Amino acid sequence: MRIGRRAALAAAFLPLGRPAGAQADYPSRPVRLVVGYPAGGSTDVVARLLAERLGRSLGQPVIVENRPGASGTLGADAVAKAAPDGHTLLVGASGEMAIARATLRSIPYAPEDFAPIALLTEQPFLVLVNGALPADSLAALVALARARPGTLNYGSFGTGTAPHLLGELLKAEAGIEVTHVPYRGSAPLTADLLAGQVQFSFDTIPAALPHLGTGKLRALALCRATRAAAVPGVPTTAEAGMPWLLGGTWASLVAPARVPEAIQARLGAAVRQAMGEALADALRERGLEPVGADAAAARRYIAAEQTRWAAIARRGNVQPE
Repeated sequence: MRIGRRAALAAAFLPLGRPAGAQADYPSRPVRLVVGYPAGGSTDVVARLLAERLGRSLGQPVIVENRPGASGTLGADAVAKAAPDGHTLLVGASGEMAIARATLRSIPYAPEDFAPIALLTEQPFLVLVNGALPADSLAALVALARARPGTLNYGSFGTGTAPHLLGELLKAEAGIEVTHVPYRGSAPLTADLLAGQVQFSFDTIPAALPHLGTGKLRALALCRATRAAAVPGVPTTAEAGMPWLLGGTWASLVAPARVPEAIQARLGAAVRQAMGEALADALRERGLEPVGADAAAARRYIAAEQTRWAAIARRGNVQPE
């Protein structure tokens, strides 16, 4: 990273003083960070890296609690219904915060049930294939699928998740016939991709990094417009001639909507203090891209993502279940 960019990042995350009017006794006990996905996935990694530093900023332990299931909506629902005292928060991802509205006929909460505190990271997806698959580019994968209709399987984090939507979008736009195999999160998906039970998938850079370069997995493309520093040799989907194949996930910190504004401000200040350069570097080392946007920017971003994923679901002919 250039020195100027480092300076700008450091300035953006300078510690702020305690917001005026913040409740003096908050937090009065340990704070729970709920993650709606299994341990080991990218959202869980963000939560655990944040928890230690956020705990120092808040002066109380911050404990990560994994509550996986239903594309992240079980954990999100638990937080939406939690006591609005700031002691139960959600590290939310695109699945439960944006995509669920387009893929589920009903969800037990609404966007208005949450108060965004900060946008923490962005995590673009890679198109990944099993190392034994004879495809060394995205175009080659599509050609192989066309030559062997119905014989290739792709895995996702579950029905209605972002990898599922991108797989169906690829099917519709490229005119290929492949079979979707849903899993309960990134870890079991990666295990079966390594074993060759599925031939390709969409997953984040942190999930793929330990296996890239071993010959067991190969990254064919990055699903965004610009390359990533963590995998500089991987071309973008635009470079591969498929600029419409864009997507990934992200991590945001949100609270129940009725949490007092003073506590929301206290949390925002604590996040800015926690998201210093040391945490930003730790995130980058794992292939995560720190953002650190404030509450207003996070709210706009999440709303835009809700609209964008609804359009992807329509283009991929994914019907609500």
